[in-house]
Amino acid sequence: MEGMEKHYSEQKFWSKLKRFALKAGHSVVYTALLLYYTLQKPELPKKARITILAALGYFILPIDLIPDFMAGVGFTDDLGALGVALFQVAVHIDDEVKGKAKEKLVHWFGTNVDTSEVDKKI
Repeated sequence: MEGMEKHYSEQKFWSKLKRFALKAGHSVVYTALLLYYTLQKPELPKKARITILAALGYFILPIDLIPDFMAGVGFTDDLGALGVALFQVAVHIDDEVKGKAKEKLVHWFGTNVDTSEVDKKI
């Protein structure tokens, strides 16, 4: 993921997330949102910031290891990259970050969202 942080921009992040949220599914979207809201923390260490920017940069890339348009598998590489970053910065994810991410999920998907699979990993 080295060098991927240059592909990140807030506008590109929200554009891709809104466009592919339903196709990507709850886990990918929730993981991306957790990283995004963690990135907003001013006290976040530089190493964690770069890790998140690289993962979100990879997520944003239109062409990656497995193209996003491939039905059923298109977001598996994105989830892998996001998951690695999530694991590395988990110590910086607090209840406020989780709350913001869940609120956005409910707004997009309704109240029938299950974040337990991702939550138990952090």
